[in-house]
Amino acid sequence: MKDTFTHKGMRKKLVETLEKKGITNPAVLQAINTIPRHLFMDSGFIDHAYVDKAFPIAADQTISQPYTVARQTELLEVVKGSKILEIGTGSGYQTAVLLEIGAVVYSIERQNKLFKKAEIFFKKQKYTPKKLIFGDGYIGLETEAPFDGIVVTAGAPFVPKPLLAQLKIGGKLVIPVGEKSQIMTVFTRTSQTAFDKETFGEFRFVPLLENKN
Repeated sequence: MKDTFTHKGMRKKLVETLEKKGITNPAVLQAINTIPRHLFMDSGFIDHAYVDKAFPIAADQTISQPYTVARQTELLEVVKGSKILEIGTGSGYQTAVLLEIGAVVYSIERQNKLFKKAEIFFKKQKYTPKKLIFGDGYIGLETEAPFDGIVVTAGAPFVPKPLLAQLKIGGKLVIPVGEKSQIMTVFTRTSQTAFDKETFGEFRFVPLLENKN
């Protein structure tokens, strides 16, 4: 699939929508404006690519709503060179947004079908995660810790302790917590044993599942 002037115009309108919804980080908005979201969806659904809604992909998962991707990225406070762990690669769109900003991204996916699809996809794109892992997001990636930020792209019924443990001091965990609906929650590590907690409203995500499948 190509990236046409029509797609670029649609992205510009999407960015305007996100600005109206309160996204202010210039790097995040520029990443959304740059990345061809339609490449992360099946060709039959291109009309839905630049609508600010989540959309189903394989394995009963979704490509997240652009506003949600932008908001989580903004809350992470990503800068060029930030070492980020993403829990839930999914379509790879959130991964690409982080990479476009200049983050060094490690991404974990537990659905084998999505993991294999993402692996093939990223080999064909200019976006390349530092490491793509087929594994259980609840346990994080201790071998590469600590991280400047960790973003969870599925609804977690509780906050996994290994993710908190894998943050640098000053690092942030952005995680939607809850079952039927989730509260976007940010934990900032302030010392070896202490974390600040902030909440940022209600969202809806597919559930964060344990173990590999």
